[in-house]
Amino acid sequence: MNSEIRNLEPKAVWKNFADLNAVPRPSKKEERVIQFMVDFGKKLNLETMVDNVGNVIIRKPASAGMEDRKTVVMQSHLDMVHQKNSDTVFDFDAEGIKMFVDGDWIKADGTTLGADNGLGVAAIMGVLESTDIAHPAIEALFTIDEETGMTGAMGLEGGLLEGEILLNLDTEEDDEIGMGCAGGVDVTATRNYSEETTPENTIAYEISVTGLSGGHSGMDIIKGLGNANKIMNRLLFDGFTNFGLRVSEINGGSLRNAIPRESFSTIVIDAVSKEPFLFEIHELINNIKAEFSTLEPNLTIELKEVETPKTVMDLGVQEGLIKAIYAALNGVYRMSPDIDGLVETSNNIARIIVKDGAIKIGCLTRSSSETNKWDLANSLRSSFELAGFDVEFSGSYPGWLPNVNSEILKTVTKLYEELHNDKPHVAACHAGLECGILGQNYPEMDMVSFGPNIKGAHSPDERAQISSTQKFWKFLLEILKNTPVKN
Repeated sequence: MNSEIRNLEPKAVWKNFADLNAVPRPSKKEERVIQFMVDFGKKLNLETMVDNVGNVIIRKPASAGMEDRKTVVMQSHLDMVHQKNSDTVFDFDAEGIKMFVDGDWIKADGTTLGADNGLGVAAIMGVLESTDIAHPAIEALFTIDEETGMTGAMGLEGGLLEGEILLNLDTEEDDEIGMGCAGGVDVTATRNYSEETTPENTIAYEISVTGLSGGHSGMDIIKGLGNANKIMNRLLFDGFTNFGLRVSEINGGSLRNAIPRESFSTIVIDAVSKEPFLFEIHELINNIKAEFSTLEPNLTIELKEVETPKTVMDLGVQEGLIKAIYAALNGVYRMSPDIDGLVETSNNIARIIVKDGAIKIGCLTRSSSETNKWDLANSLRSSFELAGFDVEFSGSYPGWLPNVNSEILKTVTKLYEELHNDKPHVAACHAGLECGILGQNYPEMDMVSFGPNIKGAHSPDERAQISSTQKFWKFLLEILKNTPVKN
Protein backbone atom coordinates (compact mmCIF):
# COMPACT_ATOMS: atom_id res chain seq x y z
CA MET A 1 0.00 0.00 0.00
CA ASN A 2 2.98 2.33 0.52
CA SER A 3 3.54 2.29 -3.28
CA GLU A 4 0.09 3.85 -3.70
CA ILE A 5 1.06 6.60 -1.26
CA ARG A 6 4.31 7.32 -3.14
CA ASN A 7 2.32 8.21 -6.23
CA LEU A 8 0.09 10.75 -4.52
CA GLU A 9 0.53 14.44 -5.27
CA PRO A 10 2.72 16.16 -4.36
CA LYS A 11 5.05 13.25 -5.03
CA ALA A 12 7.99 15.26 -3.68
CA VAL A 13 6.37 15.02 -0.23
CA TRP A 14 4.68 11.62 -0.22
CA LYS A 15 7.57 9.57 -1.58
CA ASN A 16 9.88 11.05 1.04
CA PHE A 17 7.27 10.46 3.73
CA ALA A 18 7.06 6.80 2.70
CA ASP A 19 10.85 6.49 2.81
CA LEU A 20 10.96 8.17 6.23
CA ASN A 21 8.19 5.98 7.64
CA ALA A 22 10.13 2.87 6.67
CA VAL A 23 12.73 3.86 9.28
CA PRO A 24 11.92 3.18 12.99
CA ARG A 25 12.26 6.55 14.76
CA PRO A 26 11.09 6.47 18.37
CA SER A 27 12.05 9.37 20.58
CA LYS A 28 15.45 8.87 22.24
CA LYS A 29 16.23 6.08 19.76
CA GLU A 30 16.85 8.16 16.65
CA GLU A 31 20.18 6.65 15.58
CA ARG A 32 18.72 5.05 12.45
CA VAL A 33 16.77 8.08 11.30
CA ILE A 34 19.76 10.36 11.96
CA GLN A 35 21.84 8.15 9.66
CA PHE A 36 18.98 8.13 7.15
CA MET A 37 19.03 11.93 6.99
CA VAL A 38 22.83 12.10 6.81
CA ASP A 39 22.82 9.65 3.91
CA PHE A 40 20.08 11.69 2.22
CA GLY A 41 22.05 14.94 2.46
CA LYS A 42 25.34 13.42 1.33
CA LYS A 43 23.67 11.69 -1.63
CA LEU A 44 22.61 15.15 -2.81
CA ASN A 45 26.20 16.43 -2.31
CA LEU A 46 24.93 19.00 0.16
CA GLU A 47 26.82 20.15 3.23
CA THR A 48 25.59 17.83 5.99
CA MET A 49 26.48 17.71 9.66
CA VAL A 50 25.31 16.21 12.96
CA ASP A 51 25.71 18.39 16.05
CA ASN A 52 26.78 17.17 19.47
CA VAL A 53 23.26 16.07 20.53
CA GLY A 54 22.17 14.44 17.25
CA ASN A 55 20.39 17.19 15.33
CA VAL A 56 21.02 17.02 11.57
CA ILE A 57 21.74 20.20 9.60
CA ILE A 58 21.77 20.19 5.78
CA ARG A 59 22.65 23.34 3.85
CA LYS A 60 21.60 24.15 0.28
CA PRO A 61 22.67 27.29 -1.62
CA ALA A 62 20.07 29.67 -3.01
CA SER A 63 18.58 28.90 -6.41
CA ALA A 64 19.55 31.16 -9.30
CA GLY A 65 18.27 34.69 -8.81
CA MET A 66 17.49 34.21 -5.10
CA GLU A 67 20.93 34.95 -3.71
CA ASP A 68 19.83 38.34 -2.33
CA ARG A 69 17.18 36.82 -0.04
CA LYS A 70 17.54 36.15 3.67
CA THR A 71 18.69 32.63 4.56
CA VAL A 72 15.80 30.47 5.75
CA VAL A 73 15.98 27.74 8.36
CA MET A 74 13.40 25.04 7.57
CA GLN A 75 12.80 23.00 10.72
CA SER A 76 10.99 19.80 11.69
CA HIS A 77 11.64 17.02 14.19
CA LEU A 78 12.68 13.49 13.29
CA ASP A 79 11.12 11.50 16.13
CA MET A 80 7.50 10.36 16.41
CA VAL A 81 5.11 9.30 19.16
CA HIS A 82 4.68 5.54 19.42
CA GLN A 83 1.13 4.52 20.28
CA LYS A 84 -0.81 1.46 19.16
CA ASN A 85 -4.13 -0.17 19.87
CA SER A 86 -3.96 -2.87 22.54
CA ASP A 87 -4.89 -5.55 20.01
CA THR A 88 -2.33 -4.40 17.39
CA VAL A 89 0.81 -6.53 17.10
CA PHE A 90 3.58 -4.16 16.07
CA ASP A 91 7.23 -3.58 17.03
CA PHE A 92 8.04 0.13 16.74
CA ASP A 93 11.74 -0.58 17.24
CA ALA A 94 11.95 -2.89 14.24
CA GLU A 95 9.10 -2.18 11.81
CA GLY A 96 8.21 0.64 9.45
CA ILE A 97 4.76 2.21 9.73
CA LYS A 98 2.09 0.39 7.72
CA MET A 99 0.04 3.04 5.90
CA PHE A 100 -3.03 3.04 3.69
CA VAL A 101 -5.25 5.48 1.79
CA ASP A 102 -8.78 6.05 3.05
CA GLY A 103 -10.51 8.56 0.80
CA ASP A 104 -8.78 11.91 1.32
CA TRP A 105 -6.76 10.65 4.28
CA ILE A 106 -3.61 8.67 4.97
CA LYS A 107 -3.88 6.42 8.01
CA ALA A 108 -1.80 3.76 9.75
CA ASP A 109 -2.84 0.22 10.57
CA GLY A 110 -3.51 0.36 14.31
CA THR A 111 -0.60 2.66 15.19
CA THR A 112 0.34 6.31 15.12
CA LEU A 113 1.10 7.51 11.59
CA GLY A 114 4.11 9.74 12.21
CA ALA A 115 2.69 12.61 10.16
CA ASP A 116 3.58 14.60 13.28
CA ASN A 117 6.20 15.71 12.25
CA GLY A 118 7.09 13.39 9.38
CA LEU A 119 5.20 15.43 6.78
CA GLY A 120 7.27 18.47 7.73
CA VAL A 121 10.48 16.45 7.39
CA ALA A 122 9.32 15.06 4.03
CA ALA A 123 8.47 18.52 2.71
CA ILE A 124 11.94 19.80 3.62
CA MET A 125 13.48 16.79 1.90
CA GLY A 126 11.43 17.61 -1.20
CA VAL A 127 12.85 21.14 -1.29
CA LEU A 128 16.41 19.95 -0.69
CA GLU A 129 16.36 17.49 -3.59
CA SER A 130 14.50 19.77 -5.99
CA THR A 131 16.06 21.25 -9.12
CA ASP A 132 13.21 23.56 -10.15
CA ILE A 133 11.97 25.18 -6.91
CA ALA A 134 12.84 28.84 -6.36
CA HIS A 135 14.24 29.32 -2.86
CA PRO A 136 16.76 31.35 -0.84
CA ALA A 137 19.75 29.75 0.83
CA ILE A 138 18.39 27.02 3.10
CA GLU A 139 19.53 25.51 6.36
CA ALA A 140 17.44 22.39 6.97
CA LEU A 141 17.32 21.67 10.68
CA PHE A 142 16.08 18.22 11.70
CA THR A 143 15.85 18.05 15.48
CA ILE A 144 15.62 14.96 17.66
CA ASP A 145 13.60 13.99 20.72
CA GLU A 146 10.93 16.66 20.35
CA GLU A 147 8.17 14.45 21.68
CA THR A 148 9.72 13.43 25.00
CA GLY A 149 11.76 16.39 26.16
CA MET A 150 12.79 18.63 23.25
CA THR A 151 16.39 17.81 24.09
CA GLY A 152 17.44 18.31 20.47
CA ALA A 153 16.24 21.90 20.41
CA MET A 154 17.62 22.49 23.90
CA GLY A 155 21.02 21.15 22.88
CA LEU A 156 21.36 23.15 19.66
CA GLU A 157 24.24 25.54 20.21
CA GLY A 158 24.09 29.18 19.28
CA GLY A 159 26.20 30.11 16.27
CA LEU A 160 25.62 26.91 14.26
CA LEU A 161 22.86 28.47 12.19
CA GLU A 162 23.19 31.58 10.04
CA GLY A 163 19.56 31.89 8.97
CA GLU A 164 17.51 34.96 9.88
CA ILE A 165 14.10 33.33 9.33
CA LEU A 166 12.81 30.04 10.71
CA LEU A 167 9.91 28.12 9.15
CA ASN A 168 8.68 25.53 11.64
CA LEU A 169 6.55 22.95 9.79
CA ASP A 170 4.88 21.41 12.84
CA THR A 171 1.41 23.00 12.91
CA GLU A 172 -1.55 20.65 12.36
CA GLU A 173 -4.26 22.92 10.89
CA ASP A 174 -3.72 24.16 7.34
CA ASP A 175 -5.55 27.45 7.91
CA GLU A 176 -3.47 28.30 10.96
CA ILE A 177 -0.25 30.28 11.16
CA GLY A 178 1.51 29.82 14.46
CA MET A 179 3.07 32.82 16.18
CA GLY A 180 3.52 31.40 19.69
CA CYS A 181 3.26 28.22 21.75
CA ALA A 182 3.14 26.84 25.27
CA GLY A 183 6.04 25.77 27.42
CA GLY A 184 5.91 22.75 29.68
CA VAL A 185 7.33 20.78 32.59
CA ASP A 186 7.20 17.10 33.53
CA VAL A 187 5.81 16.43 37.00
CA THR A 188 6.66 12.97 38.38
CA ALA A 189 5.37 11.61 41.70
CA THR A 190 6.86 8.42 43.16
CA ARG A 191 6.38 6.42 46.31
CA ASN A 192 7.14 2.93 47.55
CA TYR A 193 4.60 0.84 49.46
CA SER A 194 4.50 -2.36 51.44
CA GLU A 195 2.82 -5.32 49.82
CA GLU A 196 0.40 -7.14 52.10
CA THR A 197 -0.87 -10.69 51.79
CA THR A 198 -4.26 -10.61 50.13
CA PRO A 199 -6.98 -11.12 52.77
CA GLU A 200 -8.82 -14.42 52.78
CA ASN A 201 -12.33 -14.80 51.41
CA THR A 202 -11.81 -12.24 48.69
CA ILE A 203 -12.64 -12.21 45.02
CA ALA A 204 -10.51 -10.52 42.32
CA TYR A 205 -11.39 -8.54 39.21
CA GLU A 206 -9.49 -6.92 36.39
CA ILE A 207 -11.03 -3.56 35.57
CA SER A 208 -10.32 -2.24 32.07
CA VAL A 209 -11.01 1.20 30.66
CA THR A 210 -10.53 1.20 26.87
CA GLY A 211 -11.83 2.72 23.65
CA LEU A 212 -11.12 6.36 24.47
CA SER A 213 -10.04 8.77 21.73
CA GLY A 214 -6.76 9.83 23.31
CA GLY A 215 -4.94 12.47 21.33
CA HIS A 216 -2.46 15.31 21.79
CA SER A 217 -2.31 16.34 25.43
CA GLY A 218 -1.89 19.99 24.42
CA MET A 219 -3.92 20.63 21.29
CA ASP A 220 -6.75 18.28 22.28
CA ILE A 221 -6.94 19.07 26.01
CA ILE A 222 -9.64 21.70 25.43
CA LYS A 223 -12.00 19.08 24.00
CA GLY A 224 -12.75 17.53 27.40
CA LEU A 225 -11.97 14.02 26.18
CA GLY A 226 -11.89 11.14 28.63
CA ASN A 227 -8.69 10.46 30.56
CA ALA A 228 -8.44 6.73 31.28
CA ASN A 229 -6.44 7.30 34.47
CA LYS A 230 -9.01 9.66 35.96
CA ILE A 231 -11.90 7.38 34.99
CA MET A 232 -10.17 4.37 36.52
CA ASN A 233 -9.46 6.29 39.70
CA ARG A 234 -13.11 7.24 39.97
CA LEU A 235 -14.03 3.56 39.91
CA LEU A 236 -11.38 2.68 42.48
CA PHE A 237 -12.42 5.51 44.78
CA ASP A 238 -16.04 4.38 44.77
CA GLY A 239 -15.14 0.74 45.37
CA PHE A 240 -12.72 1.62 48.15
CA THR A 241 -15.09 4.04 49.89
CA ASN A 242 -18.13 1.77 49.82
CA PHE A 243 -16.73 -1.77 49.78
CA GLY A 244 -13.16 -1.65 51.05
CA LEU A 245 -11.72 -2.42 47.60
CA ARG A 246 -8.01 -3.26 47.65
CA VAL A 247 -5.64 -2.55 44.79
CA SER A 248 -3.07 -5.06 43.59
CA GLU A 249 -1.86 -3.40 40.36
CA ILE A 250 -2.60 -0.41 38.11
CA ASN A 251 -1.26 0.17 34.60
CA GLY A 252 -2.70 3.25 32.92
CA GLY A 253 -1.71 5.47 30.01
CA SER A 254 1.63 5.66 28.25
CA LEU A 255 3.40 8.83 27.06
CA ARG A 256 3.18 12.18 28.82
CA ASN A 257 2.15 14.01 25.67
CA ALA A 258 -0.72 11.64 24.86
CA ILE A 259 -4.10 11.75 26.60
CA PRO A 260 -4.36 8.24 28.11
CA ARG A 261 -6.70 5.99 26.17
CA GLU A 262 -6.52 2.87 28.32
CA SER A 263 -6.09 1.85 31.95
CA PHE A 264 -6.09 -1.55 33.65
CA SER A 265 -6.20 -2.50 37.31
CA THR A 266 -6.37 -5.67 39.37
CA ILE A 267 -8.42 -5.33 42.56
CA VAL A 268 -9.96 -7.52 45.25
CA ILE A 269 -13.07 -7.19 47.40
CA ASP A 270 -14.64 -9.28 50.15
CA ALA A 271 -16.52 -12.16 48.60
CA VAL A 272 -19.63 -11.31 50.65
CA SER A 273 -19.74 -7.89 48.95
CA LYS A 274 -19.69 -9.28 45.42
CA GLU A 275 -23.32 -8.64 44.44
CA PRO A 276 -23.72 -5.13 45.88
CA PHE A 277 -20.27 -4.16 44.56
CA LEU A 278 -21.09 -5.31 41.03
CA PHE A 279 -24.48 -3.59 41.16
CA GLU A 280 -23.03 -0.26 42.26
CA ILE A 281 -19.99 -0.26 40.02
CA HIS A 282 -22.12 -1.05 36.96
CA GLU A 283 -24.38 1.87 37.87
CA LEU A 284 -21.31 4.09 38.08
CA ILE A 285 -20.04 2.74 34.76
CA ASN A 286 -23.36 3.57 33.13
CA ASN A 287 -23.23 7.08 34.56
CA ILE A 288 -19.68 7.66 33.30
CA LYS A 289 -20.54 6.35 29.84
CA ALA A 290 -23.58 8.61 29.75
CA GLU A 291 -21.44 11.61 30.70
CA PHE A 292 -19.04 10.86 27.83
CA SER A 293 -21.60 9.56 25.32
CA THR A 294 -21.12 12.48 22.95
CA LEU A 295 -17.35 12.84 23.18
CA GLU A 296 -16.37 9.21 23.72
CA PRO A 297 -18.94 6.91 22.05
CA ASN A 298 -16.49 3.98 22.02
CA LEU A 299 -15.66 4.11 25.73
CA THR A 300 -15.68 0.59 27.17
CA ILE A 301 -15.42 -0.23 30.88
CA GLU A 302 -15.36 -3.91 31.77
CA LEU A 303 -14.88 -6.11 34.84
CA LYS A 304 -13.52 -9.62 34.48
CA GLU A 305 -13.17 -12.04 37.37
CA VAL A 306 -9.56 -13.24 37.61
CA GLU A 307 -7.35 -15.35 39.83
CA THR A 308 -6.84 -13.71 43.23
CA PRO A 309 -3.42 -12.01 43.40
CA LYS A 310 -1.06 -12.95 46.21
CA THR A 311 -0.58 -9.38 47.45
CA VAL A 312 -2.32 -6.00 47.62
CA MET A 313 -1.16 -2.47 48.46
CA ASP A 314 -0.68 -1.24 51.98
CA LEU A 315 -4.07 0.21 52.92
CA GLY A 316 -2.83 3.64 54.05
CA VAL A 317 -0.74 4.24 50.93
CA GLN A 318 -3.62 3.06 48.74
CA GLU A 319 -5.97 5.60 50.31
CA GLY A 320 -3.42 8.39 49.78
CA LEU A 321 -2.87 7.36 46.17
CA ILE A 322 -6.54 7.29 45.23
CA LYS A 323 -7.31 10.59 46.95
CA ALA A 324 -4.23 12.33 45.52
CA ILE A 325 -5.16 11.35 41.96
CA TYR A 326 -8.72 12.48 42.60
CA ALA A 327 -7.45 15.85 43.87
CA ALA A 328 -4.86 16.38 41.12
CA LEU A 329 -6.11 18.56 38.28
CA ASN A 330 -6.40 17.04 34.84
CA GLY A 331 -7.45 19.19 31.88
CA VAL A 332 -7.70 22.95 31.42
CA TYR A 333 -6.51 25.03 34.37
CA ARG A 334 -6.77 28.50 32.81
CA MET A 335 -7.78 29.99 29.46
CA SER A 336 -5.70 32.77 27.96
CA PRO A 337 -6.92 36.22 29.00
CA ASP A 338 -5.34 37.73 25.87
CA ILE A 339 -6.12 35.32 23.01
CA ASP A 340 -9.71 34.20 22.61
CA GLY A 341 -10.21 30.43 22.69
CA LEU A 342 -6.59 29.59 23.58
CA VAL A 343 -5.83 27.33 26.53
CA GLU A 344 -3.17 29.03 28.62
CA THR A 345 -2.43 26.35 31.23
CA SER A 346 -3.32 22.66 31.49
CA ASN A 347 -2.24 19.33 32.90
CA ASN A 348 -2.35 15.76 31.62
CA ILE A 349 -2.22 12.91 34.15
CA ALA A 350 -0.56 10.70 31.59
CA ARG A 351 0.87 7.62 33.27
CA ILE A 352 0.10 5.66 36.43
CA ILE A 353 1.97 2.49 37.35
CA VAL A 354 1.40 0.58 40.59
CA LYS A 355 3.30 -2.68 40.78
CA ASP A 356 5.80 -4.60 42.92
CA GLY A 357 5.84 -2.11 45.78
CA ALA A 358 6.39 1.02 43.67
CA ILE A 359 4.11 3.81 42.42
CA LYS A 360 4.99 6.19 39.59
CA ILE A 361 2.71 8.94 38.31
CA GLY A 362 3.72 11.03 35.29
CA CYS A 363 2.11 14.34 34.32
CA LEU A 364 2.82 16.97 31.67
CA THR A 365 1.94 20.52 32.66
CA ARG A 366 1.78 23.06 29.83
CA SER A 367 1.40 26.83 29.80
CA SER A 368 2.17 29.88 27.70
CA SER A 369 2.69 31.68 31.03
CA GLU A 370 5.81 30.67 32.95
CA THR A 371 4.33 31.84 36.25
CA ASN A 372 1.11 29.89 35.79
CA LYS A 373 3.04 26.84 34.61
CA TRP A 374 4.81 26.71 37.94
CA ASP A 375 1.64 27.61 39.83
CA LEU A 376 -0.12 24.52 38.48
CA ALA A 377 2.99 22.36 38.88
CA ASN A 378 3.17 23.37 42.55
CA SER A 379 -0.54 22.61 42.96
CA LEU A 380 0.07 19.08 41.68
CA ARG A 381 3.16 18.78 43.85
CA SER A 382 1.11 19.71 46.91
CA SER A 383 -1.58 17.12 46.14
CA PHE A 384 0.97 14.34 45.85
CA GLU A 385 3.25 15.40 48.70
CA LEU A 386 0.28 15.49 51.09
CA ALA A 387 -0.14 11.80 50.26
CA GLY A 388 3.51 11.04 51.02
CA PHE A 389 4.90 11.08 47.51
CA ASP A 390 8.25 12.41 46.37
CA VAL A 391 7.74 14.88 43.52
CA GLU A 392 10.27 15.86 40.85
CA PHE A 393 10.08 18.56 38.20
CA SER A 394 12.08 17.89 35.03
CA GLY A 395 12.36 18.74 31.36
CA SER A 396 11.11 22.30 31.75
CA TYR A 397 11.07 24.30 28.53
CA PRO A 398 9.85 27.83 27.73
CA GLY A 399 7.01 28.93 25.52
CA TRP A 400 7.35 30.99 22.36
CA LEU A 401 6.19 34.56 22.95
CA PRO A 402 4.16 36.01 20.05
CA ASN A 403 5.71 38.82 18.02
CA VAL A 404 2.93 40.72 16.26
CA ASN A 405 5.51 42.82 14.42
CA SER A 406 7.26 39.83 12.84
CA GLU A 407 8.29 40.48 9.23
CA ILE A 408 7.94 36.84 8.17
CA LEU A 409 4.54 36.61 9.88
CA LYS A 410 3.30 39.56 7.83
CA THR A 411 4.74 38.04 4.64
CA VAL A 412 3.22 34.60 5.25
CA THR A 413 -0.17 36.03 6.24
CA LYS A 414 -0.31 38.18 3.09
CA LEU A 415 0.62 35.22 0.87
CA TYR A 416 -2.05 33.04 2.44
CA GLU A 417 -4.71 35.69 1.79
CA GLU A 418 -3.60 36.07 -1.83
CA LEU A 419 -3.56 32.32 -2.45
CA HIS A 420 -6.87 31.49 -0.80
CA ASN A 421 -8.84 34.73 -0.81
CA ASP A 422 -9.38 34.21 2.89
CA LYS A 423 -7.69 35.20 6.13
CA PRO A 424 -5.69 32.56 8.02
CA HIS A 425 -6.12 31.91 11.71
CA VAL A 426 -3.04 33.57 13.19
CA ALA A 427 -2.61 32.33 16.74
CA ALA A 428 -0.49 30.84 19.45
CA CYS A 429 -1.10 27.14 20.14
CA HIS A 430 -1.29 25.05 23.30
CA ALA A 431 1.51 22.72 22.29
CA GLY A 432 5.24 22.55 22.74
CA LEU A 433 6.71 23.74 19.47
CA GLU A 434 10.47 24.00 19.47
CA CYS A 435 10.47 27.67 18.46
CA GLY A 436 10.53 28.93 22.04
CA ILE A 437 13.58 26.84 22.88
CA LEU A 438 15.42 27.65 19.65
CA GLY A 439 14.75 31.32 20.32
CA GLN A 440 16.85 31.18 23.49
CA ASN A 441 20.10 30.74 21.52
CA TYR A 442 18.84 32.56 18.42
CA PRO A 443 16.89 35.50 19.89
CA GLU A 444 17.00 37.55 16.66
CA MET A 445 15.59 34.79 14.46
CA ASP A 446 12.17 35.62 13.00
CA MET A 447 9.87 32.59 13.33
CA VAL A 448 6.56 31.29 12.07
CA SER A 449 4.88 27.86 12.09
CA PHE A 450 2.44 26.19 9.68
CA GLY A 451 1.58 22.77 8.29
CA PRO A 452 -1.09 20.48 6.78
CA ASN A 453 -4.19 19.07 8.46
CA ILE A 454 -3.26 16.25 10.82
CA LYS A 455 -5.95 14.80 13.06
CA GLY A 456 -5.60 12.56 16.12
CA ALA A 457 -1.87 13.12 16.55
CA HIS A 458 -0.27 11.01 19.30
CA SER A 459 -2.98 8.35 18.94
CA PRO A 460 -3.58 5.35 16.63
CA ASP A 461 -6.33 7.44 15.04
CA GLU A 462 -3.72 9.83 13.62
CA ARG A 463 -4.43 10.69 9.99
CA ALA A 464 -3.11 13.18 7.44
CA GLN A 465 -5.26 14.83 4.78
CA ILE A 466 -4.07 14.43 1.19
CA SER A 467 -5.75 17.55 -0.22
CA SER A 468 -4.50 19.61 2.72
CA THR A 469 -0.94 18.41 2.12
CA GLN A 470 -1.27 19.67 -1.46
CA LYS A 471 -2.43 23.04 -0.12
CA PHE A 472 0.46 23.10 2.40
CA TRP A 473 3.06 22.29 -0.27
CA LYS A 474 1.82 25.03 -2.61
CA PHE A 475 1.86 27.50 0.29
CA LEU A 476 5.39 26.51 1.30
CA LEU A 477 6.71 27.03 -2.23
CA GLU A 478 5.11 30.48 -2.41
CA ILE A 479 6.72 31.44 0.89
CA LEU A 480 10.16 30.32 -0.27
CA LYS A 481 9.73 32.26 -3.53
CA ASN A 482 8.74 35.43 -1.68
CA THR A 483 11.05 35.52 1.33
CA PRO A 484 12.33 38.97 2.33
CA VAL A 485 15.44 40.49 0.78
CA LYS A 486 18.55 40.86 2.93
CA ASN A 487 18.89 44.17 4.74
